[in-house]
Amino acid sequence: MLSALPGFSQQTTIKGQVKDATNAQGLGGVTVVVKGGTTSTQTAADGTFTLSVNRGAVLLFTYVGYAEREITVEQSDNLDVLLSPSDNMLEELVVVGYGSQKRSDITGSVASVPKERLSRLPVTNVMQAIQGSVSNVNITQASSVPGDEPSTLIRGQNSMSANTGPYFVVDGIPLTRTGGSINDINPNDIESVEILKDPSAVAIYGVNGSNGVILITTKRGTTGKPTIRYSGYGGVEEAAHILTPVSGEELLNRYKEYARINNSALYNGGPVRNEFEYDNYVNGTTTDWFDAVMQTGVIQNHNIGISGGSENARYFISTDYLDQKGILKGYNYKRYSFRANTDFTATKYLSAGTSTFVVAHNRDGGRANLMQAAAMSPYARMYNDNGSLTQFPMYSEQLWSNPLLPTTLNPERREFNVTLNGYAELNFGQIWSPLAGLKYRFNGGFSFVPKRTNEYEGESVYNFAGFGRITNNESQTYTIENILTYNKDFGLHHVDFTGLYAAKSQYYQEAIATGEIFPNDALGWGNLGGASTQKVSSRASLYRSLSQMARVNYGYDSRYMLTLTVRRDGASQFGENYKFGTFPSAAVAWNVHNETFMEPIKNTVNNLKWRISYGVSGNEAVPVNDALALLVSNPLTMGGQSSAAIRYRAQMGNGDLRWEKTAGFNTGVDFGLWNNRLTGTIDFYRTHTQDMLLRQNLPRLTGFDWVWSNLGKLENTGIDVTLTSKNIAKGNFSWSSTVVFAHNKNKIVEIYGDGKDDIANRWFIGHPVGVIYDYTKVGIWQESEIAAGVNKGWDEQAEAGAVKLADLSGDGIINNDDRRVLGQTAPKWTAGLTNTFTYKDFGLNIFVTTTQGALRDNPQINGASDEMGRRSTPAALGYWTPENQSNEWRSLSNRSNIYGYRFPSNASFTRLKDVTFSYNLPKAVASRIGIGGVTAYASGRNLYTWTNWLGWDPEARDVPRGNSVDGVGDALNYPMVRTYVLGLNLTF
Repeated sequence: MLSALPGFSQQTTIKGQVKDATNAQGLGGVTVVVKGGTTSTQTAADGTFTLSVNRGAVLLFTYVGYAEREITVEQSDNLDVLLSPSDNMLEELVVVGYGSQKRSDITGSVASVPKERLSRLPVTNVMQAIQGSVSNVNITQASSVPGDEPSTLIRGQNSMSANTGPYFVVDGIPLTRTGGSINDINPNDIESVEILKDPSAVAIYGVNGSNGVILITTKRGTTGKPTIRYSGYGGVEEAAHILTPVSGEELLNRYKEYARINNSALYNGGPVRNEFEYDNYVNGTTTDWFDAVMQTGVIQNHNIGISGGSENARYFISTDYLDQKGILKGYNYKRYSFRANTDFTATKYLSAGTSTFVVAHNRDGGRANLMQAAAMSPYARMYNDNGSLTQFPMYSEQLWSNPLLPTTLNPERREFNVTLNGYAELNFGQIWSPLAGLKYRFNGGFSFVPKRTNEYEGESVYNFAGFGRITNNESQTYTIENILTYNKDFGLHHVDFTGLYAAKSQYYQEAIATGEIFPNDALGWGNLGGASTQKVSSRASLYRSLSQMARVNYGYDSRYMLTLTVRRDGASQFGENYKFGTFPSAAVAWNVHNETFMEPIKNTVNNLKWRISYGVSGNEAVPVNDALALLVSNPLTMGGQSSAAIRYRAQMGNGDLRWEKTAGFNTGVDFGLWNNRLTGTIDFYRTHTQDMLLRQNLPRLTGFDWVWSNLGKLENTGIDVTLTSKNIAKGNFSWSSTVVFAHNKNKIVEIYGDGKDDIANRWFIGHPVGVIYDYTKVGIWQESEIAAGVNKGWDEQAEAGAVKLADLSGDGIINNDDRRVLGQTAPKWTAGLTNTFTYKDFGLNIFVTTTQGALRDNPQINGASDEMGRRSTPAALGYWTPENQSNEWRSLSNRSNIYGYRFPSNASFTRLKDVTFSYNLPKAVASRIGIGGVTAYASGRNLYTWTNWLGWDPEARDVPRGNSVDGVGDALNYPMVRTYVLGLNLTF
């Protein structure tokens, strides 16, 4: 029996039963605690409990989905306690932008991220925790490179050329357009995340809202003695899936077949292709190149947070250290962060506070090349006789370099973010009572984001001349917001008003210095002036915006709600004639469950709200100055003298360039049934984007190559579904489930106004923005078909073993007219399932996510018999031979894919995303050892993937050699990572 609360003279044993007030059924698992003490227990399956307490003690009864109740222990030793279902979920305050509202009063589509996703998952970026847990928020972890952040798309792609990422706001101050990223925000500091999705919800952010808005609120201080919290985890990482290369014998057979079908010779008569391979083959020496470039990844994170304060001053301070050693050699990431949030009440009418943070990112180190490792023969030579790495392990072939060579370099990649935000709030009602409800708030923010990259290549990578480069860039952003709010109840009527006047300025500058031909490698980037050839370039830009916004919320009797919003934005990057745009919206909601006619079924239908909204939002995501015709200089030598020649750059100016606008309709229903045993939200939406910001190609006779124009129309239609059920809640055991489902259909309505497609950009009217446009493969040409002339009048160039493509145009030849839209790169639908189990102090959370209907070009299959037949990975790839006349795999002939078919494949998958097992030390036990709370957990991420994709992972980036994505090439190919960690959360 737990000890009773000291200070009471008479101790007694209390027995009782806790029941549901609506049906008198016993409630198991109800927590019974002596208020102000440590004595506690839980009810049995029938609701009964026994507890030793002192006379006069106050018992607090709490249970999920029910209102709390307090009872004072008097003379009776037997208690009958009735708990009523709670509508607290509806009373919960939700951040909606420039303020908060009760969930029951929200008229738009606002999704809250489950808090348990934010506390016990080993993620380096909060978006990784959100992935798959919120409907129609498509988060893609295309790269597992330490420190990389995933891409986020809310309710489909609303633009074709402009940026389509969401707008991030942290503690009321925009993070987007400061040069910083969501990776700067330490997940341990986050209190809540809300996602604004529909036109009414995002309209208050006007030009920035068309792609959705993500509001992040960090933790604040609380009144009381200081509370110290430690959160830490450590674990290991490994490749979630490794492509198995062919064996040495299988590779020799491949070489033999490649030489035969292409009529080429093997080295020294065979069986290998080059000198280095031959030596190792003769000596029986082989190398596992994946093992050579891979290692066991290690990740650790430590966070200390301190919060507390008095009635007039509260604080939250945290410091965090993250260290991640990647599974590929040289991929390292460290993050150091510090946050200080303060709130002060200077007088009864004036309060102020800060939300500041400093973060440093370190991505130093040379990195191994996974793609080069995948191309290596097991007989390739890793080291020279003197112990140095070979330049070309398969010499005399010089197409593939040693994948470990980059690890001999030591580039510096550093990034910092210093953000200082503050606010001051004036409550006029505390100055003069007739002004009750009227407040003014000033928000000010400053962000300084410097970045630098220093790199040098010398003899270690066989650059005997030497090459060095220093890249420095920085952005300085100022944000000022003036917010006036008025909140008042008039009987059954409720009105609140929000007015905004804001300005933002961002200055960006970049400088790049390079040097070539150094006397030795000792100088490196530390003295580029020592290079024989030097080059310097720089650029700078200034972005400014000005915004006004007004929002009115009206509610009657908590039944009928109306929201009207209008915002006007101006931004400097648009043409002189259209710098400002206006974005209105309207929304209504009806709390049906509060109607009198719902009384007979109020115990069945606890919540029922219908919402409908329409509004316009914008997109300004084009580069600064791109509406102008700018001049550039080029060196020009005439008469032995060097001069600067001034000319227009390739971009034409457009003084009429204006905002891209997205008009959208949303209707939805929120519901709670059977004492909220089943709750959910269903939304249907349709958006229409016009005046799209398109980079339009121009005829060269104009003197320009392209221009930003307002052209085209785009539609998105979809549905969001979120369902949560309390499946079992008996005794000490509970089981709840949450299902999210999202479907989005994206369609180009118009491009240039002439009804024509843009094949070069893969834009097709009536199809989504991202599509696969290619030939249709119908098999492999067989010898018997070629002998019989089946290819005549179809594909005259076909040979046995080549890819057989459909002649869809029917003109008797295979050409560009036979290409068609085969599918979309974005998924047609996504879903996630979370199951949470608790038994006493133990918890188990299992999360599964699925992505269906996506099509991707498969570089593994496409490259299988290209590049001189070198590819030996993956082993699952076969090839056609006269003896094995496959109808799936092509031959190793250099002419087996002369039309450049890219082998699009189904990229659908279902993933066991994470599993977390946790244990909470009972509070009574923790109190005895002087600790406020202890939670230990074990967690695994990306544990298993079900897919038919042939490659590293259907979601992961896989860039063919020599290509690039977002400015980086195959050097940043990185496998999907599986992570296992042990974590501990302590409260003192």
